[in-house]
Amino acid sequence: MNVIHELGPGLFDASFRHLSGPGPVDRVLCFDRNNLLWKIVEEGLALPRCHELMGLPEEAEFIFAFTLCDEPCYLYLGLPLPEGNGLKYRDPYLFRSLQPAELAWASLLGLQLSAWYAHHRRCGMCGSVLAHMEDERALYCPGCEAVLYPQIAPAVIVAVTSGQKILLARSSARPGGWYSLISGYVDIGETLEAAVVREVQEEVGLSVHGIRYVVSQPWPLSASLMVGFVAEASEDQEIRVDGNEIAEAAWFTRDRLPDHPPLLGIAGELIERFRNGELC
Repeated sequence: MNVIHELGPGLFDASFRHLSGPGPVDRVLCFDRNNLLWKIVEEGLALPRCHELMGLPEEAEFIFAFTLCDEPCYLYLGLPLPEGNGLKYRDPYLFRSLQPAELAWASLLGLQLSAWYAHHRRCGMCGSVLAHMEDERALYCPGCEAVLYPQIAPAVIVAVTSGQKILLARSSARPGGWYSLISGYVDIGETLEAAVVREVQEEVGLSVHGIRYVVSQPWPLSASLMVGFVAEASEDQEIRVDGNEIAEAAWFTRDRLPDHPPLLGIAGELIERFRNGELC
């Protein structure tokens, strides 16, 4: 299994295209808050086609989202549509087991776009209703001429190693759950490397050095760009968890790794690289 966003050519294309609206057989993403409306099919799940939707208002508002398997997909921007006719809302965390991978990725990116459009109906400067740009994914204010683009929050995630061991931590929000890597958002005026140093110090009380970039991954659930690093730390240092975000942390060897995230995301990828001896 590859990380979720690494799809082959033709499976997914996020390039914006200005199209007038969906035809009857075009795919449509409809959200009720965070839950996505799926078509239940014999093979599992599929994005519904426009003609399969029920309760569409006469002046339904759509915006082009992306291309999936060479088919244009649209985001429905109105009030939630009803279930029925083989259509059912599902929780976004379904993506962890959803196959094929391009469907999982489409559901996540659709959720990010849906949230962005929902939170930007009006201009934050003058209050005017925002309009869609025709040549790029952006919103335009006819009142003060402001242009808004989807916001992406940079975040760092770091595999802290000491010789043949890796530091893994369990989140306070996951009682009895898996262990993962130290991560956090980049602060204003901060470099990525400085964010790595700060986050490790704040969450587990360790000083790190030898910081190296490894890989990055977009993460639509938090509108983030996760930037992955590896850093070194002395095992002689005392681990001091913050007790807020981190419940416990410890050093682990390759052959004794605890339950941890799957290869689906960047945390799982970095841990797998450590297991294979690629990080140290």
